[in-house]
Amino acid sequence: MRVSHSVSAVFDDPNLVSAAGLAPVLALAERAGLHDLVAEHLTVPGSAGANLVVKIPSLVAGMVAGADSITDMDLLRHGGMGRLFTEVRAPTTLGTCLRGFTFGHVRQLDAIASRLLIALAKRTPLLAGADQVAYLDIDDTMRETHGYAKQGVGYGYSKVKGLNALLAIISTPIAAPVIAGTRLRKGATNSARGASRLITDALATAGKAGASGRVTVRCDSAFYNHDVVAAARRGGAHFSVTARMDPAVRKAIASIGEADWVAIKYPNAIWDDDEGRWISDAEVAEIAFTAFTSRRKAEHISARLIVRRVKRLNPQSVPAGQSELFAAYRHHAVFTDSPLPMLDAEAGHRDHAIVEQVIADVKSGPLAHMPSGEFSANGAWTVLAAIAFNLTRAAGVLASTFHAKARTATIRAQLIAVPARLARSARRIRMHLPRDWPWESAWTELFTSTCGPPAAVA
Repeated sequence: MRVSHSVSAVFDDPNLVSAAGLAPVLALAERAGLHDLVAEHLTVPGSAGANLVVKIPSLVAGMVAGADSITDMDLLRHGGMGRLFTEVRAPTTLGTCLRGFTFGHVRQLDAIASRLLIALAKRTPLLAGADQVAYLDIDDTMRETHGYAKQGVGYGYSKVKGLNALLAIISTPIAAPVIAGTRLRKGATNSARGASRLITDALATAGKAGASGRVTVRCDSAFYNHDVVAAARRGGAHFSVTARMDPAVRKAIASIGEADWVAIKYPNAIWDDDEGRWISDAEVAEIAFTAFTSRRKAEHISARLIVRRVKRLNPQSVPAGQSELFAAYRHHAVFTDSPLPMLDAEAGHRDHAIVEQVIADVKSGPLAHMPSGEFSANGAWTVLAAIAFNLTRAAGVLASTFHAKARTATIRAQLIAVPARLARSARRIRMHLPRDWPWESAWTELFTSTCGPPAAVA
């Protein structure tokens, strides 16, 4: 492929839009009740809170289209966007709106995000299979920031200076994950801080969104504490948490007999950071275990400890002062009350890594930056990023089987960022899209589902 030598360019067409896919996505948001939810639940005082029913959908639309900063919201104001959408607001207006938020207003926005996810799950097969099996995964991530002007910035567990975002995601074996809840925290916070409350809220949202079957809360070792496990149990869910290698866990592992280990072979090799190599086989065993015995007896929790061990081939990975057993093998323990057989429960816990895909998705999109110097504004931005993620995911589900599990960047490139020329026919706006667009059928299915006659809601 080579560029033609007879090319010139001029920005002069007032009828072009670069993101025609925003039309069906915003139509879906409106049918799911985003505008009504904002009007009912969000009350920001002063000029910052004026016309929130316009400003909040504008922020979400910009994020769906690829904006990762307040300035990027200007992509909503080009060509024919003012004809295709009404009441588009300037980036400065949207920034002023965000800076008017307090912690309470961010929690109001959390309520809107939760209710919108429930509505989307009712209108689309967003959580297919949740009536049988669903997983709630909890994890946090550091969003690196620069400079000294941002409130709440600190050095977190990764030694990176920034803000800490805690996410709860819902997925099923046949449905891609959606974000059930978020919390923006100070950079120097402990990973597990506030996790029990987030689990409680996310389990309530999951239940109303159709997760009426077996629900399992999965976390890594940063969340191995009594409050997290107790919150999962109070919410009627099972738990599967990576156990920290404390003395009690090491003692339990040492008591496992050699005959109890079952050899397994992974269908796909997995990378082991400690060993610095790909692992294709291991051994698994389980033993009854009571955790949190340093607390009062009523708060002890008894369940299963499922242990995976891998032979150490890298001498440098052996921790100092370890016994012969722990020098020969590297152990990975999971504390769980899952009713599944041992190997199925162990494999299911490894799928907790799906949360990393969601984190990578949002950090390559709206959370590429924390755009404001004010902490509450960044908290609101984080919740809006979750709303945009779920809307994009719902649009993909309506478009095609492929897009139902595609990354948001793929959905954006193939279904959202589609150029179109606007024309008027019989007092209606008609969008003329590129001929031979490779994903025409998926885009048409999305448009018909959202901009056609409303479907009946169960």
